[in-house]
Amino acid sequence: MHQKIIILDFGSQYTQLIARRIRELNVYCEIHPWNKIPELDALVVGVILSGSPFSVLDNKSPHPDLSKIKGKLPLLGICFGAQFLSHNFGGEVLPSSTREYGRALISKINANETISKGMTSGSQVWMSHGDTIKSIPENYSVFASTEDVEVAGYSINGEQTYGVQFHPEVYHSTEGKILLKNFMVDICGCQGDWTPHSFVNETCDNLKNQIGEDKVILGLSGGVDSSVAAVLLHRSIGTQLHCIFVDNGLLRKNEYESVLDSYKGMGLNVVGVDAAERFYDALDGVADPELKRKAIGKVFIDVFEEESKKIQDARWLGQGTIYPDVIESISATGGPSQTIKSHHNVGGLPDYMMLKVVEPLKQLFKDEVRRIGKSLEIDSKILGRHPFPGPGLGIRILGDVTKEKVRILQEVDYIFIEGLKEHGLYDEVWQAGAIFLPIQSVGVMGDERTYENAVALRAVYSTDGMTADWCHLPYDFLALISNRIINQVKGINRVTYDISSKPPATIEWE
Repeated sequence: MHQKIIILDFGSQYTQLIARRIRELNVYCEIHPWNKIPELDALVVGVILSGSPFSVLDNKSPHPDLSKIKGKLPLLGICFGAQFLSHNFGGEVLPSSTREYGRALISKINANETISKGMTSGSQVWMSHGDTIKSIPENYSVFASTEDVEVAGYSINGEQTYGVQFHPEVYHSTEGKILLKNFMVDICGCQGDWTPHSFVNETCDNLKNQIGEDKVILGLSGGVDSSVAAVLLHRSIGTQLHCIFVDNGLLRKNEYESVLDSYKGMGLNVVGVDAAERFYDALDGVADPELKRKAIGKVFIDVFEEESKKIQDARWLGQGTIYPDVIESISATGGPSQTIKSHHNVGGLPDYMMLKVVEPLKQLFKDEVRRIGKSLEIDSKILGRHPFPGPGLGIRILGDVTKEKVRILQEVDYIFIEGLKEHGLYDEVWQAGAIFLPIQSVGVMGDERTYENAVALRAVYSTDGMTADWCHLPYDFLALISNRIINQVKGINRVTYDISSKPPATIEWE
C-alpha cells in the first residue's frame, strides 16, 4: 500500500509527463479525468490539476468539483489548473495580448515559500498558454514572476494550495523537478517508496491473484516491452505462461530466427508462428495508415485466437502495452485527450474471443519498463534494444505494402542499424529506423539514368516516447550509410534524413 498523488486530467498532452516526473521521485500516482474524481481514501496525500487546451473563460471548459480537495489536501494547479484556482475563487483571468509560449526566465522568486525552496532567480521555465492571470484573490500570495508574467506562481494563505503558470513537468523548466519534489516530499509528505523492486513484488502478487490457475498466452515481439512483460508473468505464474512469437513478415532482417533463439535461452516457453502470408494478404492494396494498423491488428488477434484453442485452459492474452501506446490511441483514463493514432495492441479484444487481456506494464513509461527489466535481471542487450512499432515495417512503408518493398526496407534498415552499432552510436540513439517513401526520383548510376525509390532515415533522442528530438548524427556517418544503401540495395537511388522533432511530428511517419 503506497501513498499516492491524484492527477486530474483536463486534456493536456503534458499530463503524462507530470506522472512521469512524480514517478522519478519514487512516488506512486494515478491519472483520472477531471469529471471522474476517485474516492479520496487515506492513501491520497495530494492532488495536481493538469493543463488543458481549454480556456477557463470558455463556458464549456472543465469545471471540477474541488469541494473535497481544496483546503483539505495539498493541491497544485499547473497552467490551466492555476488559472482555474484563481478565476473561480475571486481572481481575474484575461486573454493575453500575445500568446505566452516557450522559454521564459524567473525574474523574482520567494525562497521562503516551501514550494519554491531551492529555486533561483534567472532559472528557465516553459510557458504554454493563451490566457494570463491578471489578478489573484486577496488571500493569495505571488511567489514567482517572470518579466512578462507577474503571477507565474502563487500560494493560498492558510492552505496547502499552490498554482504555477509554467509547466514544471517539462524538460525545459530547469528547476521544475525541484518544485515538484518540494510539493511531493515537503508538502504532501511522500516517502518515495514506489521503486522498481516494490513494483515487481506487488505486480507479481497481483498477477497471481488475477490469473489464478489459468494459462496465459503472450505475444512476444522481440522488443523491450513484451520481453519485460513475459519475464514478469513468468516469475508470477511460471509454466502457465505460453509465449508466441509471430512472424508477420514485417520484422527486421533476420529478426524472427535470432529473437526466437534468444527467448528460448531465457527459459521461456516459446512457440514460433509463421503468419507472414496472412499479413501480406490482409495488407494487399491497403494504403491508409489507420486501415493498415487495423488490418495488422486484426490478423494479429486472429492468429492468437487460433493459437489459444491449441492450449487447454488458456484464458488470458498477455500484452506489453505501455502508457504512450494507450495515450496516443485513446485517453488513458477516458478523459478528453485527443487521439493521435491507434495502436494494434490497445483497446482490448473482440467480444467473440474467449481470452481476457492482462497488461502488467500499461501504466509504465518506456524508461520505467527498462528499470523494471533491470530489476528482473534481463539481459542488457534486450533492454537496450531500440523501440520497434507493433505493426513493424508495415507503417514504415508509406502507402501500400508489398513483399518487394518489405525486402528493400529490411536491407536499408539493416545497413542503418548495423552502421550505428559499428560506429558506437546505437546506444546514444533512443530509436532509429528507415522509411520507404511513396515516391521515385531520377538518378544516375554509371552512365545510365535511373528512376528508383527514395528512403528516409530517422533517429531520435527521447526518454519516454512522449517527446523526441532528432539526433545530430555525424555528417561523415550519414554520408557513409547513404553510400552503402545506394550501392548495396537495388531499387534505391536516394537517401534523406528526417530532422523533425516530436511534437509537432510523431516518431513514426504513420
